[in-house]
Amino acid sequence: MKTNTLIIRTPEGIVFALSLAGPVTRFFAWLVDVACLLVVAQLLNSVIRFLGLVSEDFATALGILIFFLAQVGYGIGCEWWWRGQTLGKRLLRLRVMDAQGLQLQFSQVVIRNLLRFVDGLPGPYLVGGIACLVSQRAQRLGDLAANTIVVRQPQPRQPDLEQLLAGKFNSLRAHPHLAARLRQRVSPAEASAALQAIVRRDELEPSARVQLFAELAAHFKSLVEFPPDTTEGITDEQYVRNVADVLFRPRGKAASASVLQPPDTAVHTV
Repeated sequence: MKTNTLIIRTPEGIVFALSLAGPVTRFFAWLVDVACLLVVAQLLNSVIRFLGLVSEDFATALGILIFFLAQVGYGIGCEWWWRGQTLGKRLLRLRVMDAQGLQLQFSQVVIRNLLRFVDGLPGPYLVGGIACLVSQRAQRLGDLAANTIVVRQPQPRQPDLEQLLAGKFNSLRAHPHLAARLRQRVSPAEASAALQAIVRRDELEPSARVQLFAELAAHFKSLVEFPPDTTEGITDEQYVRNVADVLFRPRGKAASASVLQPPDTAVHTV
């Protein structure tokens, strides 16, 4: 049965609902990429003609060859470097992913881009467009061979930190010098992991939720040791919440911080 949404369940019990990109949106992203490639190919062809290195006919043929070679190299390079995105996909907020939600492999990027010419036959993505329409997960032939999908990436919503973190007593704030040390030792990725765990805690299965917060709490406790009376009697989840409160609201005020990096500019790995 064909669907516009792909449901992925991780071993930790987290369920992701991914919105699949349709052939029309993917076609427009491809047009943007083709426009970029045509500009580059035209510039290279003009340079070759200007230098007078080859005849006009040979320069035209060379330009066509450069375009097709650049199309393969452009797709492979961009999708690998930008983790599944080209300029067109970035503009339209699309991303290539492994069909099971795993990390995208380089071999998958190569396969799907090498088969792009087959999908493009006999006209502008006619074969690929038909494959997207009939496949259950809107996959062209290159996606089917590489076991990849293309998903939409909606604009991320910023969590309401005041509502999420405020309203509970934070025992860590009784030791401001240790709280400052914690902000210095926690990396942006670690801070983001703590906040994301809190935001998505209700999506976790009970056992996975307990295990996740236990591991996070143990990690943050290993970075900075607070006095025993500070952490006594609070759960691992509450401890992680207190850590996130210290990281993202260092002065006890709501901060319009990105979920990818705490607002304290001094945060770094030491």
